[in-house]
Amino acid sequence: MENAVRKLFERYESFFKHSLEGNSDMDEVASLYASDFIAASPAGVMTGKNDEQLKQVMAQGYAHYRAIGTKGMRISHIRLSPIDEHHCVAHVSWSATYARTDQNDTIIDFDVHYLVQKLDGDAKVFGWVSGDEQALLKQHGII
Repeated sequence: MENAVRKLFERYESFFKHSLEGNSDMDEVASLYASDFIAASPAGVMTGKNDEQLKQVMAQGYAHYRAIGTKGMRISHIRLSPIDEHHCVAHVSWSATYARTDQNDTIIDFDVHYLVQKLDGDAKVFGWVSGDEQALLKQHGII
């Protein structure tokens, strides 16, 4: 399970990098997710399907990240909490770099907790829990 999850997040990080460069393949990004998912943050809880709407929302999200000056998004650490032989929580520590015109680049570290399922050899994200991204960006003067 651990190797499959680490490979999943290596792909995730790579797709994020390509998307920040404007070279995103939304089919590849969608391949990281299960057919259905749940997301929770201080803004609430939502559910969704891995469909064309997800791809559209993801493309808009990457465009927003580029617009606010996101230069890089890299994983600094992954810790797994196994649930059973097919499921775990992947606690992923990210480090985001934002370009600033009026000062040095800003680096923000944050964690996201992903619910991961491994079936037939493939690990996929079926949910995540995150903090208040907008408040964190405001606190650091990004938005």
